[in-house]
Amino acid sequence: MDTSSFLGGFKGLRADLLVALRKEQPLTAKELGTRFGLTANALRRHLKELEDSQLVRFRREIRGVGGPVYAYSLTEQGEQLFPRSYANPLADALEIVRAEQGPEGVARIFRKRWETVAEQALPSLAALPLAERARALARLLSQHGYMAESTDMAPGTVRIREHNCVVREIAQRFPEVCAAESAFIAEVLGVTVERQQHIVSGCTSCEYTAHDGRATVAGSATATADGDALITLSRNRGAPSAAPQLQEPE
Repeated sequence: MDTSSFLGGFKGLRADLLVALRKEQPLTAKELGTRFGLTANALRRHLKELEDSQLVRFRREIRGVGGPVYAYSLTEQGEQLFPRSYANPLADALEIVRAEQGPEGVARIFRKRWETVAEQALPSLAALPLAERARALARLLSQHGYMAESTDMAPGTVRIREHNCVVREIAQRFPEVCAAESAFIAEVLGVTVERQQHIVSGCTSCEYTAHDGRATVAGSATATADGDALITLSRNRGAPSAAPQLQEPE
């Protein structure tokens, strides 16, 4: 993925450092060095430049035995390098919609957005095995700025992980946004989907586990987010035959 277009012009190793921290912060210079095959000392000057640009910060941490270590993470300015929808005007508009139409009015807007994406994606994905469908979905989500990846966990089980949320500020105020996204993932994969991690809840990524063969209700995909919204997506567009249902962890 070409990151230079949204990382303030940073390229090469410094861009890779920003992406690594976005995915798994905080990380020490030693941990970053292990990822990139370099010594901690070789990385520190790059980290120092990012720190001077107010994109990266560090703090002392005690990790088990031994002396303290310096763990690096992104500043808020660094977080803003990664794609997000522009929040304030959209939030104001959604407040009006919610006041006039209730939470379902907000849900309808984002459901329609993902339905359009699903309509375009499903014809080419419907016949694929789950693992291939998940990889294609991750590429699709990444095209929309979510920095997504898929991992095969076990036979019939895959994990979708999003390292960036392009609507994070909106999602913090409108949980219907996350419900619509979750329903979209279940719709495209055509299987039971369970959210394991949530950026809005303070995690570094949104993570979904998809289980083949565990869907229950034919004809619809349902999803809940934070107990506030129930989203149903139409399934008459040639989606996989299994009917997906999102499950939230207890």
